[in-house]
Amino acid sequence: MLLQPVILSGGSGTRLWPLSREKHPKQLLSLFNGETMLQATASRVKHFHGKVAVSEQLIVVCNEEYRFITAEQLRTVGFENCSLLLEPIGRNTAPAVTLAAMEAMRNGIDSVLLIMPADHNIADTEAFHRAIEQGLSQAIHGAMVTFGIVPDRPETGYGYIQVGDVIDQNGVLALHNFVEKPCLDLAKQYVDGGQHVWNSGIFMMRASIWLKAIAHFNSAMWTCCKNSISNAKIDCDFIRIATEDFSHCPSDSIDYAVMEKLATSPTLGITGCVVPLQAGWSDVGAWDAVWQVSDKDAAGNSLRGDVLVEDSRNCLLISDSRLVACLGLDDVIVVETPDAVLVTNKANTSNIKRIISRLKEDNYQQTDNHRKVFRPWGHYDSVDSGEHFQVKRIVVKPGGRLSMQMHQFRAEHWVVVSGTARVTRGEEQMTLMANESTFIPRGVKHRLENLGDTDLELIEVQSGSYLGEDDIVRFDDIYGREVGVQVEMLKDAVS
Repeated sequence: MLLQPVILSGGSGTRLWPLSREKHPKQLLSLFNGETMLQATASRVKHFHGKVAVSEQLIVVCNEEYRFITAEQLRTVGFENCSLLLEPIGRNTAPAVTLAAMEAMRNGIDSVLLIMPADHNIADTEAFHRAIEQGLSQAIHGAMVTFGIVPDRPETGYGYIQVGDVIDQNGVLALHNFVEKPCLDLAKQYVDGGQHVWNSGIFMMRASIWLKAIAHFNSAMWTCCKNSISNAKIDCDFIRIATEDFSHCPSDSIDYAVMEKLATSPTLGITGCVVPLQAGWSDVGAWDAVWQVSDKDAAGNSLRGDVLVEDSRNCLLISDSRLVACLGLDDVIVVETPDAVLVTNKANTSNIKRIISRLKEDNYQQTDNHRKVFRPWGHYDSVDSGEHFQVKRIVVKPGGRLSMQMHQFRAEHWVVVSGTARVTRGEEQMTLMANESTFIPRGVKHRLENLGDTDLELIEVQSGSYLGEDDIVRFDDIYGREVGVQVEMLKDAVS
């Protein structure tokens, strides 16, 4: 029997805007201790030693949009061997777990799945390991285990689980009911009564048990997921779930689809139970939660980046690219990025969706992606732009190779800042070193490669009538991206 870590990393959110964007969600952010939340989630089970061994292969369910940075972040912390399941569209957590369970059973091994959202913070890893060990026997013997956070305050932003008596020698509790987010008075009653815990969204059960339950409670979901993964395509390091099959899949959460129904379906023969967890857990759902779990100075301020603060208390102040100076502030959040700045008081951080809605209505691009955009070969930063020009700083990692491509509406001038570049331009090839440059005319096939063992950095100046990222025809790509297709341009975009 193996313990199979499953990381749910498919959400795209902006609750931590402007650091999080729809194509760069919060699990990819480094907010605590240098690791991103995705990396911390993966590392959290790396050194678990219990009744069963931990599988060396992670199963990660993620969004296709940020598949490359997900894979790169996991490789950076030592997880080379991952099954990355790419959801073509979001269908909530129950289908994601169903896909993961089917992938885990692919070789006939009925592992114990440890299902973890990628965007949670757990301060005490050893306590988390003890909780896993506490619930393992129940999971091995066919129960569905959920981890309930012992509340330290009445919280209206979390769902609750009503628990019953202790059911084994390890202190596991009976699961009675799931409760929606309560009002403040009811939350106080829950905390005072001692029979309710917060719903963490972390679960543990055998793969076969989950599949038995989902087939019983939602056969349509089981069927769609079975067809989706049967018709999936292997693409480099990724498993592309079949879009047509998955598009018909019902959308539901783990709680609604299965866990809430266990108590009312005793004939199924599967029980639910709860392991109390006290490990410094937070779902980091808003900026005030980031402040709560961050290190603070004597005045209660949490500071990151180039920040100067005077006569301020209980603030979260983050600078991503330049000096931020704050004077005379109390209970304020300031988050600076190269293309956007958020200023709010802590009491309003849960209402950031209003700002996001306004930005989308007015067609701001800052909800979608950062100025720095990650690609499988490295990243680029849009430094400046005007009506007919754009300047980018491009960094290609060692061994990185851009696709062979062509642009219909723009020309490009490349200046190497550092590293060694091999440039293909039409029928010719050249090697460029620091302070050397070349010009790529409009309509000419070209490619850029890093020949060295350090990062290649260059400045790209684009000029032309249309500078959108969709002005590209790929002829060859080592990363499995679509080739031979020209995206249609809007007529008014190039007029």
